[in-house]
This record gives sequence, C-alpha cells and structure tokens, in this order.
Amino acid sequence: MEQRISLITLGVADTTRAAAFYDALGWARVETQDGVIAYDLIGQTLGLYQRAKLAEDIGLPEEALGHGAMTLGYNGRSRAEVDAVYEAALASGAKGLKAPMEVFWGGYHAYFADPEGHVWEVAHNPFSPLSEAGEFRWNGHG
Repeated sequence: MEQRISLITLGVADTTRAAAFYDALGWARVETQDGVIAYDLIGQTLGLYQRAKLAEDIGLPEEALGHGAMTLGYNGRSRAEVDAVYEAALASGAKGLKAPMEVFWGGYHAYFADPEGHVWEVAHNPFSPLSEAGEFRWNGHG
C-alpha cells in the first residue's frame, strides 16, 4: 500500500446543509453521483455522503459510526490566513471551538466544527512551509 489518502468521506445527516457550508467557504464542487457531493483538493478529494447510506454501505447500524476523535487539518501560509479562514468558517456557519492563538511549539492555530460537527484545525506552521501549489509536508518543502 502506498503512503497516501485519496478520499476523505464525511458522513453527514444533511448533505444540503453540509455542502452549503463548504460552498460558502469558496470550495468548488465537482460532478457527483450516487448522492456523494465531492470537492477536489490538492491530490485528494473530500466527499460528503449521507451518514445513513454510509453506514449501510459499510454494513453497520448508523449509530455505530459515532464521532471519532480526529481532526481535519488546513495549513495556511501565514497567521493572517489562519485568522481569515477561521472568520470565513464562522461566517459560513461553523462553530468556533478555539480562537486563533499561538501554540507552545511556535505555530499558530484555531479549531472550528462544521455544521455537522466535523472538527477542523486551521494552522500556520513556520517549520513546515507549504509548496508553491499549497502541498503540505511535515518538515516542509524548503
């Protein structure tokens, strides 16, 4: 198995509401089918799929999916970008969980939850600069 993630699928109760949030952030939908709403990212795709249908596809009862202890991360090029993304998310219907602030290791970050409760971290890591195309690597593209 190659070391990569191709598709991140978020199980959602209300695909219309979930898609409206990501649309409001300025993300562009791609052609979708079978009830999946997709957004192409840099080298990956984020999919929104009805939680009940996702559970059925896996073969589990919906309540078995629960909410995992994980975050989706967006790294920005600057502290100002962290502030701007956090404010745009709140204006688009996100719930603020942690306002932008400095982190003990020298970075800057914030947390918010999308309307379905999926937790996002938006951060600037000065030790891991993004590539020109916006790709993230743990130790940067320097």
